[in-house]
Amino acid sequence: MNRLKGMHAALLTGLSDDGEFSPERQRSINAYVLRQGLDGLYVGGSSGESGLLTAGELLDQQAIVAEDARSQDCQLIAHVGAPNLRDSIQLARSAAKLGYNALSALPPHAYPFSDQEIIAYYKELSAATDLPMIVYEVPIRTGRPLSNDVLAQLLDIKNVAGIKFTSNDMFKMARLRKAHPQKLVFFGFDEVYLAAAALGVDGGIGTTYNILGKLYAALHSAIANHDLVQARELQELSQEFVATILLTGVLPGVKIALQEIGVDCGPTRAPFMVQSAKGESAVRSLIQSPEYQHWLAK
Repeated sequence: MNRLKGMHAALLTGLSDDGEFSPERQRSINAYVLRQGLDGLYVGGSSGESGLLTAGELLDQQAIVAEDARSQDCQLIAHVGAPNLRDSIQLARSAAKLGYNALSALPPHAYPFSDQEIIAYYKELSAATDLPMIVYEVPIRTGRPLSNDVLAQLLDIKNVAGIKFTSNDMFKMARLRKAHPQKLVFFGFDEVYLAAAALGVDGGIGTTYNILGKLYAALHSAIANHDLVQARELQELSQEFVATILLTGVLPGVKIALQEIGVDCGPTRAPFMVQSAKGESAVRSLIQSPEYQHWLAK
């Protein structure tokens, strides 16, 4: 389980110009991200537009990423949280057959499910394979936070190895960390990873790691080496990049940045759209500036 610790890119999905899943563009993204020195990839999550993809497309993506990462020292976590449990189990079993190292899943969120329904979902999904499961707290996506009591029950489920925590409620996260020292805690807000690391998380899973993974790997190393000055400098660069892509929308912005440096990733799938032409220009200009060029994979 300790091998799962560290920094993982929440992998983007390669799409054709008309929005279809593109194996060729997925391989282009994979090749760039795998050069950045990260510990792993988180495949098929929200950053990969999974809520807009079919189960078949997600299965294809799983297979392509597994093939591309086979020769790399890279941990693979498959996000399998589909709107219905049947698809989630199909995705989980596929990932297990492909040699993924762990699973993760959003709580069921297509309807306002009860706490007991959410717990039952994770129990059945976790039992579908022998892979360790990373449960997920992400109120920005599900529309409501789960209580500490519910999260504690989820962490007690067999095969559950930890949690991806994407919330600014640092106190809640710290209490979970203290109450479950044997479980892994990953943090999902890239722009304040340093704050979460100070509270003892085991690593990060982030969208902007797709293009700045080298920077986040260095941030993780600076924290481990107690170099607070370097860690702050790197976090500030992360924050400036995040502030800029918010002008376009996060996923369109990261794809614009990748396109600007020559990674053939394609667009986002509708209804995502670039929110601002000025924002697009700002993203392209920022990623070409010397302080960011230094952190791009060559």
